[in-house]
Amino acid sequence: MTDDTKVPAKFEKLVGEIEKMPVVELAELVKVLEEKFGVSAAAPVAVAAATAGPVEEKTSFSVELKEVGAQKIEVIKVVRDVTAKGLKESKDLVDAAAAGTAQMIKEDVKKEEADEIVKKFTAAGAKVEIK
Repeated sequence: MTDDTKVPAKFEKLVGEIEKMPVVELAELVKVLEEKFGVSAAAPVAVAAATAGPVEEKTSFSVELKEVGAQKIEVIKVVRDVTAKGLKESKDLVDAAAAGTAQMIKEDVKKEEADEIVKKFTAAGAKVEIK
């Protein structure tokens, strides 16, 4: 805050006390207020500037089964192949996806592996999505 900033009369005493605080105590006070009231003292401008910076390229992807398609058995085989799950677990996962609930097939994989998984499911007639 600059010296020419107008402080309302009701806050003059509080602002005066804060101005007298050492930086270490002021930082601690800010942290306590953030936790107490569930707010952040980060300036919105700083947040906007941070998000405007270079975007990191995503290196980890997840593959989600959206629709099974007509070849359910082929999709179960692909699930078993990709995830190393047993027949029952694979069938349950495919049944849940067939019922309309998208199922996570594999998480935290590289882009190349995610693309290969998508190709396998597409060949089996299923629809998958990379996230």
